[in-house]
Amino acid sequence: MELLEQRIRTDGKVRGGEVLKVDSFLNHQMDVALFQEMGKEFLRIFGDCGVTKILTIEASGIGIACIAAQYFNVPVIFAKKSKTRNIDGNVYTSKVESFTHGKVYDIIVAKEFLRPEDRVLLIDDFLANGSALQGLITLVRDAGATLVGAGIAVEKAFQPGGGLIRGMGVRVESLARIKSMSEEEGVSFC
Repeated sequence: MELLEQRIRTDGKVRGGEVLKVDSFLNHQMDVALFQEMGKEFLRIFGDCGVTKILTIEASGIGIACIAAQYFNVPVIFAKKSKTRNIDGNVYTSKVESFTHGKVYDIIVAKEFLRPEDRVLLIDDFLANGSALQGLITLVRDAGATLVGAGIAVEKAFQPGGGLIRGMGVRVESLARIKSMSEEEGVSFC
């Protein structure tokens, strides 16, 4: 998606060769107009898949997922990284290692919101090593729901996550695929 790639070129900042800071428009301060275009693109890509739910992970994927859900006219579920008192014990759970935070989380979704009859589209802001998507895939499969695919804003194609998830037979569609990045050279796209 040229619009997203251009925004990464102009406002993204590479730190240490592995971190791409896009917090001015994607995952801290959010450019809702950009998210709307991304939501339209996800609908174009996955619109014929019969999506009934969009699933993401707390926290950075929530904004993108909510805007996309407006175009699909479906609810969004987000996997929580901690259990709260208002969620009873009837949950699906999986483990996820966060690339950004460098820690492992137990993610949970209440069983009442993810059902066997659901056709689920995963949405997330980044795909690097694939741990978050693996965790979400586990939740969908544990629910007996149908996974239609994963829509990713930014994929670091030089890291193993995309190949890993595609190797599991999951359709992954990324709006921007980064081939390489460095502080000196900036970002190049596939």
